[in-house]
Amino acid sequence: MRQNSEPKEHEELIYGRNAVLEALKADTPINQILVTTMTGSLGAICREAKKRGIVVKQTDSRKLDMMTDGGNHQGVCAEGACADYATVAEILAVSQEKGTSPFLILCDGIEDPHNLGAILRTAEAAGADGVILPKRRSASLTQTVFKTSAGAASWIPVARVGNLATEMIALKKQGIWFFGADMAGESASGTDLTGAIGLVIGSEGFGLSAPVRQQCDGIISLPMFGKVNSLNASVAAGILMYEAVRQRGLNK
Repeated sequence: MRQNSEPKEHEELIYGRNAVLEALKADTPINQILVTTMTGSLGAICREAKKRGIVVKQTDSRKLDMMTDGGNHQGVCAEGACADYATVAEILAVSQEKGTSPFLILCDGIEDPHNLGAILRTAEAAGADGVILPKRRSASLTQTVFKTSAGAASWIPVARVGNLATEMIALKKQGIWFFGADMAGESASGTDLTGAIGLVIGSEGFGLSAPVRQQCDGIISLPMFGKVNSLNASVAAGILMYEAVRQRGLNK
C-alpha cells in the first residue's frame, strides 16, 4: 500500500475561485472548503466539492481574510490535506496481507488534532490496520496531527467516511465486531477482543454519538480508582488498544 506523504512545512491553503476549482478538478487532497456563500459562482465550487465528498462550510470574509493574511480569496479557501486518505477497502487489505483478523480504530468525533495525532501514533505502534474518521465533526490529517503522531501518520492508513454508523453496518456484514469506549461499559479486560474487531473512541466532550453507540456490539470501560472519573480520549484509546494487543498475543 502506498504510504502517506510527508507533511508540508505549513498548512496548505488554496484560495481564489479559479485556484480552488482547478485543485478540485485535479483531485488535490483537500480536507474542507470554506466559502462566504453557497450561491452564485461559488455554488459551482460547492457542487464540485460535494461530488467528491469534501466538506463545505460557510463562514464570513473576516475569517478568510485572517487565514490568507489578507490575500485575494474571492470568498473561498480550501484547506489542503497533508496526506492522501486511504479507502476502507485498503485498510481491510492490510489484515488480509498479514493473514490476521482485522484490527480497526474508529474515532467518533475526535476534534482535537493533538488527540487524533496521539491516537494515530499508538494505533501504528499497536499494529492496528488503520483508522477510520467521519468527514464531519472530526480533526483531519493536518500538520498538527502529523507532528503529534511523531511520524506515525506517514505509515498508518487513515480513511474518511460520510457516516461512521453506516460504515459500521457495512463492516459488521464482513464479520467485524465493534466495541465502544465508555466509562459505563463492561470491563475491557473481561471482554473478548481477539477476533475481527473495531475499537470505537468517542469525542472528547460528548463520548459516543447515539447512532454509533447503537451499532456497537459491546461497550467497554477501564477501571477508575481516583477522584477524576474519566480519561483523555487518546489515553483511553491507547490503553484499550494495548488490552486488545495483550489478548490477541495470548490467543496466538
